[in-house]
Amino acid sequence: MPEKQRQLWVVDDDESVCRALKCLLGTYGFKVDTFLSGEKYFEDIKDGQQGCLLLDIHMPGLDGWEVLKNILKTGIKRPVIVISADKNGGLEKKVLKAGAAGFFQKPVNDENLVALINKVY
Repeated sequence: MPEKQRQLWVVDDDESVCRALKCLLGTYGFKVDTFLSGEKYFEDIKDGQQGCLLLDIHMPGLDGWEVLKNILKTGIKRPVIVISADKNGGLEKKVLKAGAAGFFQKPVNDENLVALINKVY
């Protein structure tokens, strides 16, 4: 019986980033669903679902900070990896302190990303 694919969710308001990550991570055997907003993610994904979230910080509406805060507040055991184009040198430290499992600056090195996903999920 084949091993069940591990679930990843990508939340990024840039559709091309969502498509690229879905394609890339699919080649590593992950099942990837994408969302263009934090609101849509919370509409579709239930608290008990197992998976790892790849999250952009700067988005209109419910931004990445609010998504991360909401996940941590509910006590959901779901690893969150932040991926951002933000050049702020202190962002990595800030998101890790906030409870994220990791941080990558865009563009992302795919091998390093997959290694972290495999480590935390």
